Amino acid sequence: MNFLVTLSILASGFVLGLKHAVEADHVAAVSTIVGEHKSLASSSLIGGLWGLGHTISLMIAGVAIVWLHINIGSRMSLALEFCVGVMLIVLGVNALRKLRRNGRIHMHVHHHGGREHAHLHIHQARGDEELHSHHGLKLGAKPVVIGMVHGFAGSAALMLLILSTIQHAMVALAYVLIFGIGSTGGMMIMSALVGLPARLTAKRFSRANLLLRGAAAIFSLSLGLFMTYEIGFRGELFR
Repeated sequence: MNFLVTLSILASGFVLGLKHAVEADHVAAVSTIVGEHKSLASSSLIGGLWGLGHTISLMIAGVAIVWLHINIGSRMSLALEFCVGVMLIVLGVNALRKLRRNGRIHMHVHHHGGREHAHLHIHQARGDEELHSHHGLKLGAKPVVIGMVHGFAGSAALMLLILSTIQHAMVALAYVLIFGIGSTGGMMIMSALVGLPARLTAKRFSRANLLLRGAAAIFSLSLGLFMTYEIGFRGELFR
């Protein structure tokens, strides 16, 4: 294969990987984790770990397609997409559960000028309680697993179809690797951008920080419900 042709194929893989990282289901899943951390470095690390898991699963699928000639059927692809939807629901519910535990939301009733008013109040738990929940492998394992699930599903499957047009096995696997590197870089940038509001509101605007985390959780939950309904009940997965 011509060197320039090979280089253009690999470059396109990197660009497609960057684009792949910013898809809604990826951002929704990672944002439920990023919002819990208050530094841009840890937010970017989460994106990098997601990319690691994503690339691992892509390489596994790539080897299966290139060397073992295993095809990913349309029904299997739908089932993997459905799993992504279920994962988004679980992440959203888990994020809401953590908000309920770490930030108590309730109503206060006040009397002003003879009239009764109800005001929403949010009390955030002590910071050491939240930090305690992220020791050890919890920070690393969760984003990696999420990345692996995404790597086996979604538009990554479309990327793997390109492998059938590449004649040389090593070039095909290099394409998968470059695609994974591109998606890792894209997700690290997106994680930092998503984590920026949480970083700015972490100390001085704790209420806004909780609201941002709540919005990320609801987004993940809503997108997961939509995906599972569209794929599982309106689609052809369970027919």
